[in-house]
Amino acid sequence: MRNYAMQPAPVTPMVKKLLILNVGIWLLLVIGLQELVLHSRVVFEYFGLIPDSTVFRFYLWQPFTYMFLHSGSEIFHILFNMLLLWWLGAELELRWGSRFFLTYYLVCGVGAAVIYTVGAILYFWLTNQAYVLGVPVVGASGAVYGLLLAYGMIFGDRVMYFMMMFPMKAKHLVMILGGIELVTLLSSGPTGPVATLCHLGGLATGFLYLLYLAQRRGGGSAGRKKPKRKYGRKLRLVVDNDRLGDDQGDRPPRYWN
Repeated sequence: MRNYAMQPAPVTPMVKKLLILNVGIWLLLVIGLQELVLHSRVVFEYFGLIPDSTVFRFYLWQPFTYMFLHSGSEIFHILFNMLLLWWLGAELELRWGSRFFLTYYLVCGVGAAVIYTVGAILYFWLTNQAYVLGVPVVGASGAVYGLLLAYGMIFGDRVMYFMMMFPMKAKHLVMILGGIELVTLLSSGPTGPVATLCHLGGLATGFLYLLYLAQRRGGGSAGRKKPKRKYGRKLRLVVDNDRLGDDQGDRPPRYWN
């Protein structure tokens, strides 16, 4: 079978809405309100993902809202996330349909936030370092890594370019990126400038969600003995489906993911 290089699909309806929402929030709330008017981190303090605020102050909206915020000082943060949202998301939306694509995107983003929050609390209990509990995490990368996982599973033989130079199959690229994130997390812990645990959380959430759907769709009648199947076989029930209908002054610097 011939392996085709990845070619970005036209901007699909839900991807277009997500792009407009992310860029609009970045321009209006982050650049306009936070950076130019207020000169503070107030938007990140209330709507970024801060484990301490989410768990102990009950800011329960943060695992959802953080994925629509991006760094105000690093334009490449939002640029790369939005490019990947377009390149990966457009083909997945064409494959799945807009409703399931949006569900999957949001599940991956929220799941990444939950995994990051749990990891940050465990790190605090083990090391007694409270730094990681109070740093805002912002960015769509958790959800985007979930898209990357799905793309690698569905279009695994497509050719993608690692570091824009080295061609390889999409499934191999996903493995390499996941390995890099894991090694980075193990070497620097969750206190580095980039929230690698959130990236890994997006990968893990995407895989577990697709696996859950495959198990549910592949289940038979109670008591009926079914032949054993590998996870990869069951996951094809989902991934091969055409439609499945997504104290501010002295605060430490924020993470972005």
